[in-house]
Amino acid sequence: MPVIDAVASDYSQDITFLAVAGKSSPEKSAQRVDDWFDQDHLIWGYSDELWELYEVHFQPVSFLISSDGVVVEKFFGPVGDKKLRSALDRLLKIG
Repeated sequence: MPVIDAVASDYSQDITFLAVAGKSSPEKSAQRVDDWFDQDHLIWGYSDELWELYEVHFQPVSFLISSDGVVVEKFFGPVGDKKLRSALDRLLKIG
């Protein structure tokens, strides 16, 4: 989350960043949100259903989803700043 949080501030005008907690409880997740990221450029929510829909079995995992709902890229495990920025630039070209 620290890399995504840092990068999100640079892309938040063009890309919506959503962090989805799950496999815990909404209350426990809400208590930790401010430790994980800045809510000014990242939206967060809680949904076990989304974890199931996208077949998320562990953390961290990140998805880049185009504006028409297509999963463009997945990152299993931590993703570095340079790799994430490159992927986000490709996503901006797709739309």
